[in-house]
Amino acid sequence: MTETTLLRLDPISVPPYSARGINESFDLDGTSQLARTVNTELIDLADASENDSKYKLTITCTDQNMPALDGVKRGMTLTVDCATEFTYLTSSGSPSRPPASTTDDPATRTEGDYTFYRPRLTMKVVDYRLSFDEPRADNNWSLILLEV
Repeated sequence: MTETTLLRLDPISVPPYSARGINESFDLDGTSQLARTVNTELIDLADASENDSKYKLTITCTDQNMPALDGVKRGMTLTVDCATEFTYLTSSGSPSRPPASTTDDPATRTEGDYTFYRPRLTMKVVDYRLSFDEPRADNNWSLILLEV
């Protein structure tokens, strides 16, 4: 079967024609507490050991079919092989997350001085929404996840 998206959600999977043209939106979900000093210097008051750079991921899509979200509950752990590529300077960097590895498509590539990779994230379900637009026969869905 020809894959229609690079996105992988394990263990629920992504049925054909349910995730073409997806939009993945990443937000930082850390514990930083930014404040300004009397000299207007911006500082972070959070405990450095607790200030992990975790992600909140929102996936949205409109397609012919719905993803396999039946039975998914808040707090459920999913392994997400993202369609979005992260990028780092090859000579001085390394991936901050493990690369995706469940597809035949390469999850890592290099262009010039930069390495691009699709990350694999362990995430928990925060919420999801499903809606159907009958006149257009559009299945609309969104999935909100927080990195573990």
